[in-house]
Amino acid sequence: MPHVLLIEDDTSVRDGMELVLRRHGYGVETAATGEEALALLAGERGARIELAVLDLMLPGMDGFEVCRRIRARTATLPVIMLTARGDDRDIVAGLEAGADDHVVKPVTAPVLEARIRAALRRAEPSLRQGSDGDVTDLAGLVIDRAGLTVTRSGTPVPLPPTELRLLLELSASPGRVFTREQLLASVWDHTFLGDSRIVDAAVGRLRAKIEEVPGRPRYVQTVRGFGYRFGPL
Repeated sequence: MPHVLLIEDDTSVRDGMELVLRRHGYGVETAATGEEALALLAGERGARIELAVLDLMLPGMDGFEVCRRIRARTATLPVIMLTARGDDRDIVAGLEAGADDHVVKPVTAPVLEARIRAALRRAEPSLRQGSDGDVTDLAGLVIDRAGLTVTRSGTPVPLPPTELRLLLELSASPGRVFTREQLLASVWDHTFLGDSRIVDAAVGRLRAKIEEVPGRPRYVQTVRGFGYRFGPL
């Protein structure tokens, strides 16, 4: 049974989401503040948390800082952020802080549960995109598709599941141009009209980790008006 950490200060919203998730078979831990959430993750109960649902507008430490601290602690815990409708700057800032996905409040139970299932699938270590021994060295960027590891110039590059899936998807077809909609479907499992800013933010975070000069990328390149491609190097 997957365990979810729900970080939301509004009692009625938190209780409603907790009820929905428990009805769908999830174990749920709750926190009303960022400080409480981080303490829970650092404790014994935190070891079984597999995903965090994080409201950005929290009292005290806001959701942006909570997300950054989660990312500083672990690259592998999926984070879905909750935002208020129309707060575009908050959406972008939350994604840049390290969130994997976002949903707009008020969110329906089917949408929230679908996003959680998709995020957990992306984090599943058995989702290999290569066979044993499938290791590619691309001018110093080494991608082990079976072991799901990445190194740059011999140094390990820890990537959250979403960024790793994005890199694997792009590098599997060097030179091919992927639209943002195609990446949303293949990486984020969004089978509906999604938000392309999720892709752009993930690309920005990925470039910061694998490119020598993120502003002049060698690996993940923008094709203006279309999307992204891997290479040419």
